[in-house]
Amino acid sequence: MSAIGVIATLRVQPGKEADFEAAFAELAAAVNADEPGNSFYRLFRTDETGTYKVLECYDDAAAVEAHRASTHFREIGARFGPWLAGAPDVERLSAA
Repeated sequence: MSAIGVIATLRVQPGKEADFEAAFAELAAAVNADEPGNSFYRLFRTDETGTYKVLECYDDAAAVEAHRASTHFREIGARFGPWLAGAPDVERLSAA
């Protein structure tokens, strides 16, 4: 078993930050409650207004796939679309 890290960069349209943060809080709560293969899932603001980083850690590739296939990820994540200023940049990392 090899842990997998994910860093996602999301850029949110001006004036939509509060909506995005509230929806992300719902998503994070669902991830923490329902995904035993996820050990860390948290949103951070960057110094650039409207730009966020999501830091994620999973036990293995199966846990990443379970997250992506989860109902909460698909349903809550779909709400992000109108608030984002472009597609997320996602970096996948392997544990050293």
